[in-house]
Amino acid sequence: MKTIPEIFQRTELLLGSEVMERMAQRRIILFGTGGVGSWCAEAEVTALQQVFSEETAADFHLDDYDYIIDAIDSLKDKAALILAACQTKAKLFASMGAALKLDPTHIRTAEFWKVEGDPLARALRKKFKHWQRFPEKKFMCVYSDELLPNVGSQPVSNEPQLFNKPQTNGSLVHITAIFGFTLAGMIISDLNSQTSIMDNHINT
Repeated sequence: MKTIPEIFQRTELLLGSEVMERMAQRRIILFGTGGVGSWCAEAEVTALQQVFSEETAADFHLDDYDYIIDAIDSLKDKAALILAACQTKAKLFASMGAALKLDPTHIRTAEFWKVEGDPLARALRKKFKHWQRFPEKKFMCVYSDELLPNVGSQPVSNEPQLFNKPQTNGSLVHITAIFGFTLAGMIISDLNSQTSIMDNHINT
């Protein structure tokens, strides 16, 4: 039995050695390291300075991964990633809009087509209908049905807009952190449920 590093010992106490081993063996790719993705990336990463789009999709070899996490802001690129991810064997978890939120008790998870009250999910569905291309399998999302207005002034910048950056909306770190950690938690829960299923098969 492998020795668990001290930093992970409390995690191993909760999840058990089988889940820890399964977690270590899985390959996960995360797209978008902004307000939401940067918190999800706290679970150790290899950083790539590259933008996902329809044109660059082949460079990422999505079929090599067990999990794909979408925390992209750009609507077009987010839609392209979802369509590409749903054509692979990987399990996709996606973040909907985390901006313009204040109350963490509104944050929840649901299958994409059952997400309600989220403008980003609504815009994605509209984009898929416009393209007449739809995700080939279901995937889970983290979202909030709360929507507040911007009340401050928009920041003024002389820098060029990179990567088709959308309008800036106000956000709060406790909301984006919960979104990001929820995405990480979805993977851990999925790995834990796989171990439970295997245990049930062994016992029956």
